[in-house]
Amino acid sequence: MPVETVLYNARVFANGRITRGGIAIEDGKIFRIAKEINLPIAVNKVDLKGCLAIPGLVDVHVHLRGQMQAYKEDFFTGTSAAVAGGITTLLDMPNNEPVTMDSGSLKERMRDARSNILANVGFYSALPESLDEIHRVAQCGAIGFKLYLNSQIGGIGIDDDDKLLEAFKEIRELGIPIAVHAEDKEMIEKVSKIQQSLGFVDINAYLKAHTTNVETKAVRRILKIAHRSKAHIHFCHVSSDKTIFLIQKARKEGAAVSCEGTPHHLLLSSECLKNLGHISLTDPPVRTGKVMRKLWEALRNAQIDIIASDHAPHSIGEKKGDAVWNVKPGIPGLETLLPLFLTKVNEGQITLENLVRLTAQKPCEIFSLQGRGSLKEGYNADITIIDLHRQSRIDASRFYSKAKYSPFDKWSVKGIPVKTFVNGVLVMDEGKIVENAGAARILRGKALLM
Repeated sequence: MPVETVLYNARVFANGRITRGGIAIEDGKIFRIAKEINLPIAVNKVDLKGCLAIPGLVDVHVHLRGQMQAYKEDFFTGTSAAVAGGITTLLDMPNNEPVTMDSGSLKERMRDARSNILANVGFYSALPESLDEIHRVAQCGAIGFKLYLNSQIGGIGIDDDDKLLEAFKEIRELGIPIAVHAEDKEMIEKVSKIQQSLGFVDINAYLKAHTTNVETKAVRRILKIAHRSKAHIHFCHVSSDKTIFLIQKARKEGAAVSCEGTPHHLLLSSECLKNLGHISLTDPPVRTGKVMRKLWEALRNAQIDIIASDHAPHSIGEKKGDAVWNVKPGIPGLETLLPLFLTKVNEGQITLENLVRLTAQKPCEIFSLQGRGSLKEGYNADITIIDLHRQSRIDASRFYSKAKYSPFDKWSVKGIPVKTFVNGVLVMDEGKIVENAGAARILRGKALLM
């Protein structure tokens, strides 16, 4: 019997090395990886023309918006942007309208997404106030919980360490990670008020309110709770080498801690921020060139576990304003992550093996996404095809995302995704979406497997 699809005339990155051959796909799974002579016959054959097949990227930090924020992004436009960027699986953050923070709001979000997605989507929940609700959220399929320390989002009081400890212990029993936005709310508010009272409204004032000390204070606080609870903490968008030092120390002391870096913190500096203006404003903001280089050292030394986009789209009007305090922080990143880092592969700043580890293998390990993140027989056929040598220029006006702006607009890149397969289905081909909405799957968390 023929299999459904064979990808041939390819170079395949599997088991840490590149081999010539192809991939046979059956029932959404990788049936065989072999030299072409050993591949089965197929109903559909796709000539990859010598391009490189890598595991589909897994982005653990994405804001898909939708619902009352659909003017910024929705499930279809967001997942279209994902597959256009070679990303086959993403995890959706909970700071929505309404906030995803209990079993009811999680179920509603899953229902809204189900028929509108082109990439596989899993969901975070903010921390509910009730410990019983934590279990109900997990049983509904949450991949992880998210704690924001820079603002009150969710049901639990973020200033109450005792309540956080109780929640962390409950989540530890479920075996689900807690992702943390580590910026100290009190410090930010104090300095912001001072800066505003003095009439300062520019980028420099914002940077004074969001220093690296704001991040490290929050990290220290959460690590104390982590040590007592034994919960797995995942620090989002680390922006400082001081944070990396604290995480490394905690790991040596036995804490279950992971962290992610973002393209903007690794590729942009505060000097760029001042030149680009509000369009590149994020929380936490990008740092000095010196700190950026320290983050690259941490990335190469495997002290940063994951690269994630922190795709945070807003309307263009929300990115403008005379005062920085009135501007929404966040940038789109799904369509730029892979081309930017393939460029760094071509420049010799990172190996392809490390890039695959950071964007596919390790995310699946940390968030228990079984059967994904590697090209292996029996795994889901989430496959990104890249032309490692094709040169292009980022054009934000052509994004599938509703947010058609980027601090990386007009950057030259070398290496782009040319085809994206999700569960064995070709959804993006040469920059065009070629499949209908609803082709992908809702992913459910580890608690359902226990």
